[in-house]
Amino acid sequence: MKLVSFSEADGIVRPGILLDEGSLVIDLTPAGFVNTLAVVTAGVTSLTTGSAYRAYPLADVKLHAPLNNPPRIFAIGLNYRDHAIESGMEIPKFPVVFFKLVPSIVGPGDPIVLHEIAKEPDYEAEFAFVIGKGGFQIPASEAMEHVYGYTIVNDVSARDIQFSTSQWSLSKSLPSFCPLGPSIVTADEIPDPHALDVQLTIDGELLQHSNTHELVFKIPELIAYISSITPLLPGDIVSTGTPYGVGLGRNPKRWLKAGETVTVTIEGLGQLTNPVVSP
Repeated sequence: MKLVSFSEADGIVRPGILLDEGSLVIDLTPAGFVNTLAVVTAGVTSLTTGSAYRAYPLADVKLHAPLNNPPRIFAIGLNYRDHAIESGMEIPKFPVVFFKLVPSIVGPGDPIVLHEIAKEPDYEAEFAFVIGKGGFQIPASEAMEHVYGYTIVNDVSARDIQFSTSQWSLSKSLPSFCPLGPSIVTADEIPDPHALDVQLTIDGELLQHSNTHELVFKIPELIAYISSITPLLPGDIVSTGTPYGVGLGRNPKRWLKAGETVTVTIEGLGQLTNPVVSP
């Protein structure tokens, strides 16, 4: 199942299911769900019976971020070996965890805004998972039972702000710096989340290309580590890090520019495309 948030001309955001052929969106509000967080919390992975659903042509609706009110967005730094090397940092012995703040979320097609305060805006293609069943001190052997599904994140980063301090979260959390979507693909649809092709292009130029099998810390290890310290909650998003090829690691460095279009493609999850604009 592909869980989405969508709206019609009235602007009211509703939870829905994007059908596999990608032409229709099924409204889930008749089943009593006010938003996608409620769907995730209930563990719904297919249409429930007993409700009269309405279908909308995809061309007639706007897709929003599939989850715009997660309890938290955990992000993992330096989680691809080649990215740690290009960043000039050691491969970590423990997961490097920081936060992207919820107001930074935007959806597919929404603009990435280059705020004046951020002089070195960078792109980062990331594979993310969404927690379905929460828990504290979850063993790695049981971790996958807690995953609801998977989505795409572009971890847009203000590098000048990031490296002006040892704390990264604010540099990752400017408004529009967390493009998310286009859907949450439920875990049953992805046989092996650690074997997915990851690509990022800007105006068609391939800048990042890797595979999730290159992750230093994979999903069970991340769930076990984070939940050993804080209980995970339904709807928590964990963005697993970016591979080699970011603007920071290039010579000369390559920052996002207004007028460009960034597309992140992850096998089985679709494409997340966002234009880049000036404020």
